[in-house]
Amino acid sequence: MSSEFNRLRVLWPDHLGLARGKYVPAALAENGVRHCTGTWALGYDRGMTPETPGSHWSEGLPDFDATYEMSDIRPGWEAGTRVVVADLMRLGEPFGPSPRHALRRAIADWRELGYRPFVGMEFEAYVFEPDHNGGWRPLDTPGAFVYGTGPSVDPHGLIDAIWDACREAEIPLESVNSEYDTPQFEFTLRYSDALRAADEGFLFKVLAREVAHRQGLLLTFMGKPLSDRGGSGLHFNISFRNEGDENAIFDADQDDGVSVFAKHAVAGMLEHHQSLAGLCAPTVNAYKRLRPASLSGYWANWGYDHRGATVRIPPDRGEGSRLEHRLTDGAAVVHTAMAAVLQAARLGVVNKTPLGPKESGNGLDTIDATVGVPPSLSDALDALEADQDLVDAVGAELVAQHLAVKRSEWERYMGATTDWEMREYLPFL
Repeated sequence: MSSEFNRLRVLWPDHLGLARGKYVPAALAENGVRHCTGTWALGYDRGMTPETPGSHWSEGLPDFDATYEMSDIRPGWEAGTRVVVADLMRLGEPFGPSPRHALRRAIADWRELGYRPFVGMEFEAYVFEPDHNGGWRPLDTPGAFVYGTGPSVDPHGLIDAIWDACREAEIPLESVNSEYDTPQFEFTLRYSDALRAADEGFLFKVLAREVAHRQGLLLTFMGKPLSDRGGSGLHFNISFRNEGDENAIFDADQDDGVSVFAKHAVAGMLEHHQSLAGLCAPTVNAYKRLRPASLSGYWANWGYDHRGATVRIPPDRGEGSRLEHRLTDGAAVVHTAMAAVLQAARLGVVNKTPLGPKESGNGLDTIDATVGVPPSLSDALDALEADQDLVDAVGAELVAQHLAVKRSEWERYMGATTDWEMREYLPFL
């Protein structure tokens, strides 16, 4: 193995959606790597929240281990470098705050019920270029249009470069197109079993941003980077295989071809809609995307092939049957958000939660739904903390760590004077 590459890039998803890890020489790849537990107290500002669960603050910030099997090493997108997504362990046990551990747990819970979850993902992202004043501005694409391809929407060849890097890294990029607003793109990854899908989604975000950086550009999955344009989401397309290796979403005996099992799963997602936001929309900015009439997953509703519904059931039946969950923000931690949505669906199945009527409004100027996401990150965190069933399912230690760091993030936001305030008030007050 060591003769095939020069170094190994060990990566793992943290609580902020960042790809933490280390490079190690190929000759030492079998040894694994260690990191400081204090990482789990960090915010985006690099400040630490004291006594954050998982940080082992009072124990002197000891180590935890990033472990992997050599067979899990995969091609990378850097010369001479392979990549692996690590599991996190401490003292021989899975490390509680780990997003990947939460997803493994969700998959295991589904396996106990006799089902295997499969997920495909759709990412949306904007491209920025330097503004030559130390900041960034939206990439100028005057010839762009929705569902566009080619140089008119991608004048720098960024999409071509991302496609080439994905092929090299064996990340199954299934389609790319420009979105309604510019310069936004949608990237669709082919479905796979849930853990592999999450790993590939996690690696795709790293790869895409790094390819953009090589071109002097900034690719961002931030939920609402531009106030005058649409937001960027992460849609999960979910299906389940039963013990007979059949797609459990489909039932030919139902008038609509959708199984009772699937309807309970949808009901679970909607029952936990507000608390899911605390994990699936985990930034202050996310709630600028999640608004009524924005086709963003704001409402706790469902529909057949309805983009104004949070849970859309596409028209495909048979092996193509799936549930599309549209709440998650583009900046969410892929493994955590996927685990949370899968657990909410599982709770619906276990509890046989009844599914209410489908959405009959257009989702823009007419709507049946009456329950939306909480109005802010702070409110969403409160809803998450109050939902004990979801907390227990996802993992109490992960949620406690998440709440601690994200409440610190909210406090920093509330104490900050924004550019909007300066523009709005400074000339007059």
